Amino acid sequence: MGIEGHGWPAASLHAPWHRNGVSVADSLPQNRESLMSNHSVGSAGPGDLHKAIATLELAFAADPVMRWFWPDPAVYRATFAKFVGAIAEGAFGQGTALWLDDARAVALWLPPGVGGDDDALVQIMLESVDPGLLADLSTFADIVREHHPVVDHWYLPVTGVDPFVQGKGLGSTLLRHALARCDLDGLPAYLEASTVRSRLLYERFGFRELGVIQVGTSPSVWPMLRDPISSN
Repeated sequence: MGIEGHGWPAASLHAPWHRNGVSVADSLPQNRESLMSNHSVGSAGPGDLHKAIATLELAFAADPVMRWFWPDPAVYRATFAKFVGAIAEGAFGQGTALWLDDARAVALWLPPGVGGDDDALVQIMLESVDPGLLADLSTFADIVREHHPVVDHWYLPVTGVDPFVQGKGLGSTLLRHALARCDLDGLPAYLEASTVRSRLLYERFGFRELGVIQVGTSPSVWPMLRDPISSN
């Protein structure tokens, strides 16, 4: 999950998942730059859910984990919004759904004590994933859950940037903003990276790899933890 086109969660079948994308706007540099004028981080509310998910759907279209779940483009498009709602809709009610430039970049952070809707997530996966994949997916999700911290922490289940404006640091801006809050709270941050590129990026922000998860035909995923930085 390159931060500028990625996103991953962990919960339970039972789990959730993160991303990468390729810019389609290189031939329109002037138009592209015009979209980048506002870099202030804002919070998306419940009424902004569909707009934020539209950006994430674009950002995750080539994500290895998302497309392992749903290789059929029609199934991916029909399911993605429900999936994100199940794993991270709580961020919108908590004021921790962050975005930039009118939802061109989105990061759905879950604060301590706030999780996804595991029952809804299981039902979504049972209805949408190829039955031949469910055994590997269940084992995969169990291992993801085992890596999830048991102490209070901030969790980033999904984040992504509209491919049209990737490569401008929007994802990194959102990450810095959220990690400052983690440091202020004195709490660790946790996420799962789904590409080598995103794993290396998160390492530059102080995350450390806790292992690698790969089951059957699944792509590799790296659970990562960042300890808070003291201001003293």
